[in-house]
Amino acid sequence: LVIEAFSWQHGIFLGAGIKSEATAAAEHKGKKVMHDPMAMRPFMGYNFGKYLQHWVNLEKGHKVPKIYHVNWFRKSAEGKFLWPGYGENIRVLDWIIRRCDGDKSIGRETAVGIVPTDGSINLDGLSNINMEELMSIPKDYWKEDAKEVRNFFETQVGPDLPAEIRAQLDEQEKRINAL
Repeated sequence: LVIEAFSWQHGIFLGAGIKSEATAAAEHKGKKVMHDPMAMRPFMGYNFGKYLQHWVNLEKGHKVPKIYHVNWFRKSAEGKFLWPGYGENIRVLDWIIRRCDGDKSIGRETAVGIVPTDGSINLDGLSNINMEELMSIPKDYWKEDAKEVRNFFETQVGPDLPAEIRAQLDEQEKRINAL
């Protein structure tokens, strides 16, 4: 449901690896899931490697914010959405704000980032929310995801991929393989 990046560079890596279902705004239509780095693919005006390097460079001399990755559309094995979405998303935003305010007790480290601890997202009034599944880190899924992201970086970004982002992928693969 929500992942807090370990660092600024890890957050850039997470954003660079985003995938989404094609929409009318994208160059493909239908239910195809495609790489959509930073959710900007249809609007990317220049070399993506240089774009990433720009974001990496922002850390130097600046106080950069924490970065969060959310997936409001995660589905169960039965194909049902695990999170109700819409106005209920404020519950996740509340968790993010508390993390930004420095509450370390409500996050736990996983192979892919920091996720909410049990009970740290207010579920009052909601029923049938499987937080265990929502916060799970399925090894096979994440191994395949890392493989796809590596292929995307190699074929679409190539030598322009910043070393810092390549290192983040290498480190994430090691953490996933250790699961």
